Amino acid sequence: MENNSEVTEFILLRLTNVPELQIPLFIMFTLIYLISVVGNLGIIILILMDFRLHTPMYFFLSNLSFVDFCYSTTVTPKVMAGFLIGDKIISYNACAAQMFFFVALATVENFLLASMAYDRYAAVCKPLHYTTTMTTGVCAHLAIGSYVFGFLNASVHIRDTFSLSFCMSNLVHHFFCDVPAVMSLSCSDRHVSELILVSVARFNIFFALLAILISYLFIFVTILKMHSAEGYQKALSTCASHLITVSIFYGTIIFTYLQPSSSHFMDIDKTASVFYTMVIPMLNPLVYSLRNKEVKNAVKKLVEKAKLSLGFPCYSYGVHNT
Repeated sequence: MENNSEVTEFILLRLTNVPELQIPLFIMFTLIYLISVVGNLGIIILILMDFRLHTPMYFFLSNLSFVDFCYSTTVTPKVMAGFLIGDKIISYNACAAQMFFFVALATVENFLLASMAYDRYAAVCKPLHYTTTMTTGVCAHLAIGSYVFGFLNASVHIRDTFSLSFCMSNLVHHFFCDVPAVMSLSCSDRHVSELILVSVARFNIFFALLAILISYLFIFVTILKMHSAEGYQKALSTCASHLITVSIFYGTIIFTYLQPSSSHFMDIDKTASVFYTMVIPMLNPLVYSLRNKEVKNAVKKLVEKAKLSLGFPCYSYGVHNT
């Protein structure tokens, strides 16, 4: 990437500059980050250790947890440092790296959610053919494709953004190096760059959302045809967690990236960004663990194993040896 810039570093604005709020916000975001790290890594470890969770659904969930952990880590520690020690400066290269990994991982999550919707479609609509439809090869191709598209998309945006010249202000009106916020600082003609940004973002979101909506259209039609109340409930519970995740993720992403640049309000964008950079990575493991019986049973089994390995006594009531 050729450096066409006279700017060597950027200054990130925090969510608020009110001194009394710095420590409370630091504590709040630290708790959010810790819950996110523990929750997502816990989901990954749980799926790896319990062979009953070695299914396509949990394969995609483990990848989703990995992506959530990574892209939360890309943004949150820098935000926490800003609140604690007032560190608002980020170097030109560090800004580019943060933007690259954030865009890449957010795009990967976008396509992973579409892959998970297809998996739910196969499970609900074609249960007898599920094992032959969602084979190991199909799951691997869907996951690898998500990562490839994610990093290709990030490469396009990084090249497009940092090929511009930054020769005036270096004050980023955001708490991390997001593409629209950094691009708005350029003293070059950025009309084409903004057009590419919106077009690529719309294509990625539209493609993934179309796959999700078509999958759930078939799922709901299948559910309505079910005569068994038990099957009806099982199908709904299978899809509920994924639907909650999809709604929160796409709601904030569409609000932030698909509106015209002239209608952007940085303070509102920053608030919306908190959801998809920090809150959603924390919520995903909670949503999937609290609403999923298989995950709950796996956690109980893991806790019981941990107790046994630590030497806690097991009591048998009603039987006495003499």
